[in-house]
Amino acid sequence: MSAIRAAVDGLTAGTVLDGIGPLGGRERRDACSCRASIADGTLVLEASDCPGDGRLSAEPACRRTAVDALAKRDADRIVVRSNGIERHHYGQSVDLFAAAGRFVDRFGNTNDELAATARADPLSIGAQLRQPGTGHASEFGSGDGSPLVHETELVALANEFDAYESIPSPTVGLTIGHYRIDPTMPDDARLRDGRSLETGSDVRLYDRRRGVTRYTLDPAELRLTEDERSQLLEGYEAIAEGVVDGDRAAARALEHVTGEPADPLLREILAKHTAGYGVLEDLFADPRLTDVYVTSPVSRNPLQAVVDGESMRTNVYLTIEGARALASRIRRTSGRAFSRAKPTVDATAPLESGTTVRVAGVTDPVSDGDAFAFREQTDDRFTLPALVANGTVSAKAAGFLSVAVERNAAALIAGTRSAGKTTLLGTLLYELSPETRTVVLEDTPELPVEALQSVGRNVQPLRTGGEGGPEITPEKALRTALRLGDGALVVGEIRGEEAQVLYEAMRVGANANAVLGTVHGDGADDVFERVVTDLGVAPSSFAATDLVVTLQSTRVDGERTRRLSQIEEVVGDGDEHWFEPLYELGECERERERGVGTDRGSACATDGGNDPTVQRPERQPSVTAVPTGRIDRGESRVVERLAAPDESYADVRRAIEQRTERLAALAADGRTRPREVAAACAGRHDRGGTTGG
Repeated sequence: MSAIRAAVDGLTAGTVLDGIGPLGGRERRDACSCRASIADGTLVLEASDCPGDGRLSAEPACRRTAVDALAKRDADRIVVRSNGIERHHYGQSVDLFAAAGRFVDRFGNTNDELAATARADPLSIGAQLRQPGTGHASEFGSGDGSPLVHETELVALANEFDAYESIPSPTVGLTIGHYRIDPTMPDDARLRDGRSLETGSDVRLYDRRRGVTRYTLDPAELRLTEDERSQLLEGYEAIAEGVVDGDRAAARALEHVTGEPADPLLREILAKHTAGYGVLEDLFADPRLTDVYVTSPVSRNPLQAVVDGESMRTNVYLTIEGARALASRIRRTSGRAFSRAKPTVDATAPLESGTTVRVAGVTDPVSDGDAFAFREQTDDRFTLPALVANGTVSAKAAGFLSVAVERNAAALIAGTRSAGKTTLLGTLLYELSPETRTVVLEDTPELPVEALQSVGRNVQPLRTGGEGGPEITPEKALRTALRLGDGALVVGEIRGEEAQVLYEAMRVGANANAVLGTVHGDGADDVFERVVTDLGVAPSSFAATDLVVTLQSTRVDGERTRRLSQIEEVVGDGDEHWFEPLYELGECERERERGVGTDRGSACATDGGNDPTVQRPERQPSVTAVPTGRIDRGESRVVERLAAPDESYADVRRAIEQRTERLAALAADGRTRPREVAAACAGRHDRGGTTGG
C-alpha cells in the first residue's frame, strides 16, 4: 500500500473511501449537517460543519443526504468539501449513489423500509429484497426471479461490491489547490524509489508489470492538521481580499491570521498556491523530473511526467478550474494572448523555486479544453566543464568543441527531443572569446543570456514569434541580427524560413563569426535531410556548415542519461559533400546498443569482466563519443580551416590538446560554475588558445 493511501487511512480513523480528516474531537451523531447542491452535473456536499465529514464510506447519515439530493436531480460527480479538503467521487461510486437516488424516486412512496435502506445503506438493497418473509419478493415480483431483483440498476451495482471500502476511493486535494491526488495503487505496483522534496512533499516511483511506471506525489498539505489547514485557508482569503500583498504576501498573511511568525511549511504551501504554479512547484522540485504534460480533458487524465528520460503516469489530476487558473497565470507572466481567438501559446513560466519552465499550451477550439506541456529550461549552472564532470561529453570532445567555437566554426547541435541540445548550446556560448558580441534569436527564452551577461559577456537577445504577435518573425529577426553588429550568431532552434536566410548569410560571408544553432535530427545525414529537404536550403549552401554535433538520450546501466554521441565534419568537393566522424561512440558502446558483444565472457562484457581468459580491447567501453583518429592523422578539413594565417594544422592540434587538459582539470577540481569558467576563459591570450584555454 502506498504511503499516501496509508496516510489517508490513518488520518480518517480507518476509512479508505473518503480521504482526509481528522474529526478534531467532534462527537459522531446519527445526523448529517452537510449542505447539498447540484449544478452542472456535480453534487456538492459542504461538510465542514457535519459530524460525519461527508464521508460516504462510513457515515449512513451523509449517504442519506447524498441520495436524497440525487433523488431530485442526477449527477455524474460528487464533490465533498470539508475543512479545506475536497474529495472528488467519480465512476462506480457516483453510479451507486445516483442509482440509489433513482430507486428512492421510483419506489420511495411504495415501500418506506426499502427506501430507507437505499438511502442509508444502498449496498444491502439486494440482500434485503431477497430476504424471506419480508414480503418484498411478492410485492415487487415473484421470488428470486423478480425483475426487480435481477434488473434494477441499484441491485446490479450493489452486487458488485462486498463493502463500501471496495468502492474506488475518491481523489483528494486542497480546496484552494485546484488539483486532486488519487490515493489508490495498482495491484501490480512495486516500490522502486522514494525521496523527499524541498517543498516538504514526498514522491515515490512504482514499477508495474502491466503498465507504465507510476509516479506518486504525497503533497505536504494533505498531511496538515485541521488547525493548520484553517490557518492556510484564512491566509489564502487575506491575500485574495487584498488584506496583504507584495513579495512576502504568504508570510504576512499567516502572520496576520495567527499573530505569530509564519510557520515555514505553511508559508511555502501558501506561496505555491497563490504566487506560484501550485502542484507544479512540487513536481519540478524533483531534480530528476524534466517534463510535465497536462492532457485534456483534465478531469479524466492524470498528469504525465518525464523522469530521467522515462515517461511515467502520475497520481495527480488537475481540476477544470485548475487548468483555467494555469492559463490565466501564463497569460499574466508571459504577456501573451491565450484564448479561443488565439488558441495556442508558447511561453516561459517562472516557478517560486527559481526554476524556469517552458510551456506550450492549447485550448478550445483546437483541443477539448486547456492542455499544456511544461519543460524545465536549461540550467544556467551548466558549463562545458560541468558536462565533462557528469559524463555527458568527454574531455577530448569538449576541448575540440571549445577551440572550434572560439575560432568561429559554424556548428549545428542536433538530437531528438530531450537529448540536451539547448543545454550543450548554452555551454558553448561560454567558450566564445570574451570580447565577442553575440546575438541570440529565440522564440521562447531558454539559453542562459542573463548568466552570460552576469559574467561580462556582450550578449543581445532577440525575441521572435509568429505573424500577428508582438514579436517579429524569425526571418525578420535574423535579418535584423545581421545588422546589429559583427559577432557570433546563435539561433535557438532552426525550424522554418529563417534557415534559408541564415545559410544565405553564411554562404556569402555576411557573418564571418561563429554561427551556432540547434536542429532536430539524429546525425548529420538526418540533419541534412531536415535542412535541405524540409527547410528548403540549397545543398551548396548547407556546405557552409562546419560541424554537426549529435546528442542522445539513452540508458546506461539502467539509468536514463544524455551524452554526446557524434561530432561529424562536413566535407565538400564542388557540389558534392559528405560527412566524416571526428568523434563517435566506442566500439563496445555501439555493440551494446545493438545488443551484441555484451554476453558474459565477451570482450565488451560489463559483468563477469574478471575472466582471465578474455582478451580485453585496447579501447574500453565509452558512454560518450571519443576521437576516431581522423584529427590525429591530419585528415580533418575543419581543423585545417580553424588555423590562423600564421598557424599550421599542428598548432591547432596542440591548442585542442591544451584546451582538453584545461577543461579536464576544471572538471576534476569542481570548478564548473559560470564565473569560474568565465575566469578561466579570460586567461586565454590568443584566439587559438595556444596557452591552453
